[in-house]
Amino acid sequence: MGIMSYVKTSWKALMLAVLIIPAYSCRETITFDSFGGFAQGTTYSIVFGNNGTIDPQNLKSDVEKILKEFDLSLSLYVDSSILSKVNRNENVMVDRYFTEAFLLSADISDLTGGAFDITIGPLVKAWGFGPDDYRNFSESKLDSLLNLVGMGKISLENGRLVKTNPSISLDFNAIAQGYSVDVVAEFLDSKGIKSYLVEIGGEVKAKGDKNGVLWRIGIDRPEDNNNMPGNNLQAIISIKDRSLATSGNYRKFYVENGVKYSHTIDPVTGYPARNTLLSATILAEDCATADGLATACMVMGKDRTMEFLGEHPGYDAFLVYSDESGNFMTWSTENLKKFISR
Repeated sequence: MGIMSYVKTSWKALMLAVLIIPAYSCRETITFDSFGGFAQGTTYSIVFGNNGTIDPQNLKSDVEKILKEFDLSLSLYVDSSILSKVNRNENVMVDRYFTEAFLLSADISDLTGGAFDITIGPLVKAWGFGPDDYRNFSESKLDSLLNLVGMGKISLENGRLVKTNPSISLDFNAIAQGYSVDVVAEFLDSKGIKSYLVEIGGEVKAKGDKNGVLWRIGIDRPEDNNNMPGNNLQAIISIKDRSLATSGNYRKFYVENGVKYSHTIDPVTGYPARNTLLSATILAEDCATADGLATACMVMGKDRTMEFLGEHPGYDAFLVYSDESGNFMTWSTENLKKFISR
């Protein structure tokens, strides 16, 4: 999910509902409040443990202020955002959000051998998955477009982004939503909130539990045009003190001359990724990393993803892929199996 922009109808809205099952606990029960709304072209929801000292409406107001500030840094859909100005080569100083997203992106790019790359912007636009939805890709343009891709072609120097070519443009879509979850979670931590679930467009961070019950996150079945979150679940994953992000190619794509073109662009080939992996759910400590890795997995495909996870046991994953007959198959890391239900 590797492309990046705030889509108007979020293809990443895979967080369906927080499902709670009965459980007994000897701990003191606290009240859980919740609120939600719209942000970044999608929805968000927050559930948090309240000891009676926090006004949910005031907290909501503070959170929405943070999300608006975040958009003014990293949104492709806001003309006055820092990202939009950087892509137009305006002389602009970057802020904390831009800097941290850039550094995280560089780390994930290194970790995945370039399967994740925020300089994918020109390719995203050419394939018609940018803000204007205008498609003008052709074989004759491929080499010139690929010349604009590569993390080694950009750097941060004295608070400004430096490009080796002014036609380079950045697209944070594969990490920004996850990173925004981390930003909101950090704010809740600063308020002394000990247990919460933050969800933005399907990306999730959970701290603690809900009176002894793990947070249960629904994962949609990755069928084409399955646009109603929660309507058709593939699995439910229980989590605590972890982040979760899912990437898939079944909500944002188009078909031309009988060929399906997904929004996930391979930074190496310049073409939409085509493999048997239908969706990748990654669990990590922070949501930005989970988000970026989930997109990288969609680029790498099933086999390379399994190899990657074997080499990096600190991450857990739930994969849905198709076999030779087109049947849905699933695979998960060993540590995650006991937390998966259907």
